[in-house]
Amino acid sequence: MKLSIVIPARNEADNITPTLEGLREHLDRVAISNFEILVVDDGSTDGTSDVVRTIGEKDVRIRVIRNDGLHGYGRAVIYGLNHFTGDAVIVYMADASDSPADVEKYYYILRDKADCAFGSRFVRGSKVENYPRFKLIINRIANAVIRTMFGFRFNDTTNAFKGYRADVIEGCRPFVSPHFNLTIEIPLKAIVRGYTYAVVPIRWRNRTHGVSALKLKEQGSRYLYTLLTVWFEWMLVRRDTRRAEGEMFIPWDARSTSEVNTVPLEHQ
Repeated sequence: MKLSIVIPARNEADNITPTLEGLREHLDRVAISNFEILVVDDGSTDGTSDVVRTIGEKDVRIRVIRNDGLHGYGRAVIYGLNHFTGDAVIVYMADASDSPADVEKYYYILRDKADCAFGSRFVRGSKVENYPRFKLIINRIANAVIRTMFGFRFNDTTNAFKGYRADVIEGCRPFVSPHFNLTIEIPLKAIVRGYTYAVVPIRWRNRTHGVSALKLKEQGSRYLYTLLTVWFEWMLVRRDTRRAEGEMFIPWDARSTSEVNTVPLEHQ
């Protein structure tokens, strides 16, 4: 199974080298070598693209593409999702806040266990470093609201770091969130439309260089719009958007040999 890692980046020249090197070194060390890392430069002015190109000259699995249209976190991720070539894709942050070891966890979930791989920073076994207190409070409130509205136990929907089989991405289109609200649009659509998922504890640490592009005051109405849009889909028209009856998760190694019927994972 070929793995794609999409990394949206805007003015991340100070962070992108350790992020890319950490990913490449870990994946090669654990023998996951069939991968591509696709950095989406979302209008950087600090030479982020040049840094990635220099690294890519030594490893063709790493490349950069530029989003020359309207900018925004969601638009950059969507641009990457329109250009990745793998059988599964993971959205990963450019600031090294996510852990390469968790990419390995996601890979095996997507290969063997479920359509989607979700991590939680707030379950036993997870580790969080230097999470700003005010953002943490808002995060826990937002996730509690989401859990109540949709009736599942997963408690970190707002985290951007997630993985999907390629057919899940196609099954969740069209994407309409241009900013950080995309972080809830894709997983909520995947759940509502009947794709399976597994949850694992992950590690997260706050960035050490630069400033996060997430501005809470600007994002509130956008998150609410996305939340209500998917909730109304779930409440009113889920039969129209749900994955086709009979389509079920098949472990990657079994896809070419037989049709395997699996029981969808219970929502965690």
